[in-house]
Amino acid sequence: MKIEGRSSAGADVYGVDLRTIDEAGLASLKAAFADYGLLIFHEQALTPEDHIALAGRFGEININRFFEAHPAHPEIAMVRKERDQLQNIGGGWHTDHSYDVDPALGSILVARELPPQGGDTLFLNTSDAFDRLSPGFQTMLRGLRAVHSAKHIFGVQAATAAEVDGDRLGNAAAAEGLADVVHPVVVRHPLSGRPTLYVNPAFTLHFEGWTAQESEPLLRQLYAHMAAAPGVCRVRWAPGMAAFWDNRSTWHYAVNDYHGERREMHRITLEGCALEAA
Repeated sequence: MKIEGRSSAGADVYGVDLRTIDEAGLASLKAAFADYGLLIFHEQALTPEDHIALAGRFGEININRFFEAHPAHPEIAMVRKERDQLQNIGGGWHTDHSYDVDPALGSILVARELPPQGGDTLFLNTSDAFDRLSPGFQTMLRGLRAVHSAKHIFGVQAATAAEVDGDRLGNAAAAEGLADVVHPVVVRHPLSGRPTLYVNPAFTLHFEGWTAQESEPLLRQLYAHMAAAPGVCRVRWAPGMAAFWDNRSTWHYAVNDYHGERREMHRITLEGCALEAA
């Protein structure tokens, strides 16, 4: 097995069959995952059953509440765009499940059907983003907490808007039943121990104790800083590829540049833990 870092935002893994990897190999992958936050596996042949078995070796599987489930395997969420659909899923910088009390550890995504070109996924490292801030800015952010929510993305209002472009996301009732949660703006990453920025444009509403209007300028500044990362990792998918990313130390962005073509990916998300302030 060979692990080659592209940048701090990702590493390519070659020469391993994820269906038969032994415990020593698994330990090496876990160590690399803590270092990079994203592992990209090439030339795999994972069946849905293999995908589920692999995920179970890294953690407890989260059954997604909002995505369409695989018809035979509820553990697998379908991330799909049909030829006639204009909007994709995940078409903007974000991190998944920050609206949960215990945010997800990460996800393992497997390519099933790809367009002839396009459909790449971008990743950046949010621990690096914190390191690039000045010491004074870092100190100020350590004293803040932010409110995260799923309602505006998956709730009743969002479900109504989604009707114009197909219904790949659902369960608005579950979103409306979720209480908003609060996380530190700077968390101590559970694996690496590094201080990590934990806000994102999709699910962060405002800072705790601040209004949305008061929060907007600082959040916008942070998002621009994070998106300007010098080490963005671009994953160009090929048949059989899989990627495993850490939701606590990365953002990702599914590029929507393949209109008129179909793209289907299978995603399994792993349960995480409560996040502590750094």
